[in-house]
Amino acid sequence: MDGERDPKMLSFVIPCYRSSQTIGHVVERIERVVEADGRYRYEIICVNDYSPDNTWDVLRVLADDDPHVKAIGLSRNFGQHSALMAGFNYVSGDIIVSLDDDGQNPPEEVFKLVDKLEEGYDLVSAKYLDKKHSWFRRLGSKLSMEMSTMLVGKPKDIDLNSYCVFRRFVADEIVKYQNAYPFVHGLMLRVTRNIANVPITHADREVGTSGYSFRKLVSLWMNGFTAFSEKPLRIASVLGFVLAFAGFIFGLVIIIRKLLNPAEVLAGYSSMMAVMLFLVGIVLLFQGLLGEYIGRIYICQNNAPQYVIKETVNIPQNPYNELQESVQSEREPIQRSAQ
Repeated sequence: MDGERDPKMLSFVIPCYRSSQTIGHVVERIERVVEADGRYRYEIICVNDYSPDNTWDVLRVLADDDPHVKAIGLSRNFGQHSALMAGFNYVSGDIIVSLDDDGQNPPEEVFKLVDKLEEGYDLVSAKYLDKKHSWFRRLGSKLSMEMSTMLVGKPKDIDLNSYCVFRRFVADEIVKYQNAYPFVHGLMLRVTRNIANVPITHADREVGTSGYSFRKLVSLWMNGFTAFSEKPLRIASVLGFVLAFAGFIFGLVIIIRKLLNPAEVLAGYSSMMAVMLFLVGIVLLFQGLLGEYIGRIYICQNNAPQYVIKETVNIPQNPYNELQESVQSEREPIQRSAQ
């Protein structure tokens, strides 16, 4: 007689930053919802992205008191997407759930996403009908969505948000990306287009404000630009050709007009300077973009870390220990042969 199979496991991955007052409540709500449902085992992996408050102390207490909670502390602030990558490397579940630490992604609605996934999709993301972010953050999210559509190939009718669930094989492919500038949504779209949306309530933030500054949003956009698409360089080439052709036609028109009417006074100094400043600005803009590509290639070639784990709780090993064991295992045959 076949033995009963263990129920599937849900792995919740939560990047944490300035969330000492909210993460405990989020974890409590997750546990209450999953245990009330009863269909799945679960683990909750919280990644402290070097938060300046006492978030790590809170996570350590949560993990010490509850074996379902696993805590990872990064050595410095690497950003939300790097923190997610750190968590994805330690998931053991069949289904991975990504959500924020501020309570705006209600855990009570997680099974709307999970049940939709079980219909046969590889990835299901929340679709917020009424976002509770500030206008600045909503603008940033809108630009990020458009960028993902134009440059990474996101279907136009699909939203990709931080609250999403996906199958284990998607996570296994995502973590193969080892470069220093991860863009998780781009990595997801590399793996699958079998994606669905589910309407989800976007709650008000419980405490504080968003940790995404203008600088961090720009950095995230640049990750998407430079790591997942060469289209900006193609745009630069096309725009350069168009401007050069327009300049040629304009010059030709000036010569013809001067030949037909030698006494005519052509465009003055002000208009010429305006055109020159515009063209110089375009050239410098795309030189800067090219520099971003080259600089990031250089940093990746120098093996800059995607993240560095400083300490863990309820995690069997950290990457440093695994690396040391790997190096030692490679050295042992050499040492034995030398003997």
